[in-house]
Amino acid sequence: MIIGHQARTTAEPGTGAPSTAELTDAEVDRLFRALADATRRDIVRRTLTSEATISELAGDYDMSFAAVQKHVTALEAAGLVVKESRGRERIVRGVPERIERIQDLLRGFEEIWRGRIGRMDALFAEDSPTTG
Repeated sequence: MIIGHQARTTAEPGTGAPSTAELTDAEVDRLFRALADATRRDIVRRTLTSEATISELAGDYDMSFAAVQKHVTALEAAGLVVKESRGRERIVRGVPERIERIQDLLRGFEEIWRGRIGRMDALFAEDSPTTG
C-alpha cells in the first residue's frame, strides 16, 4: 500500500466495486490534525452512533456553541462528519467510510513495520550461533 501522494480509486478484486482510495498527504494531515483533539474524537464517536444537532453536541461540552461549531467544521473539512440543514437546525452525522479509510492507512503502516520486524528476525536468526 502506498501511503499518501496521489489519490486514486481502484476496483475491489472480483466485485467491480470501488475499494478505499488511497489518501493524499494533505488528506492524511487533515484527518490526523482533526483527530488530535479529544473533543473532536468524541464528536466523531457520538455522531457515528447517532446523528445530533450542533446544539445537542454543544450541550455536553464546557465550551461555547461557536467553539463546538469550529470543531465540527474541522471534522467536516477532514471528511469525518457531514452537516445537513433540517429547517433551522444543522444535523451532524459521522462518516463511517472515512474511518475505514483511516483503518486502511493504519493497516498499511502496520504491514510496513511487521515486514521490517520480520526481516530483522530473519537477520538475527542467521547471525545467531547454532547449538547442538
